[in-house]
Amino acid sequence: MPEDKLAQTAQPVHEIVAQRWSARAIDPGRTITRAEVTAVLEAARWAPSCFGDEPWRYLVFDKSVDPQSWQAAFECLAEGNQVWVTNAPVLFAALAGSAFRRNGKPNRWGQYDTGAASENLCLQAAAMGLVAHQMGGFDGARLAERFGIPDAYTPMAMIALGHPGDPAGLPDGLRETELGERRRQPLSEIAFAGRWANPYKE
Repeated sequence: MPEDKLAQTAQPVHEIVAQRWSARAIDPGRTITRAEVTAVLEAARWAPSCFGDEPWRYLVFDKSVDPQSWQAAFECLAEGNQVWVTNAPVLFAALAGSAFRRNGKPNRWGQYDTGAASENLCLQAAAMGLVAHQMGGFDGARLAERFGIPDAYTPMAMIALGHPGDPAGLPDGLRETELGERRRQPLSEIAFAGRWANPYKE
């Protein structure tokens, strides 16, 4: 990963956190091995969850194994994502369960926990030198219909997985974003001390 893409933090953080970012440039000539897919799914599997319920589910679409399913999933993406995801050898659909397995009662934390599992997946990908890019731009209803997703599971995100590629292959607008500086709001905007809107000071 280029040094200029490392997160600029107020205090040092773990290198994997600093390295992880949502790149779009993916090498179209390199596949993802079954072992690599399994490794990122294992990272997701070991995420924390309310009551240890593990409400997340992942649909795996591997272009080299089942190109028809990969294409059907790809067609559920928004056009703006299709432009670059076409190079991704693997797609995931992250789904959140709406009820606890233990008693069938509503699980209001299911979506939160699924996000945590997906971040584990992305951090593991970063540790392996891979690109993992989560997307909200997709048609969840179409995805559910095509792949038989039960009503009890909500499609939360699509995730593209691949090896880093050359940003020169991206369209102009996306190439500029890919090469641009990473930015975040200051801590004072996202963390409050003691009460709402009282900025946390470093």
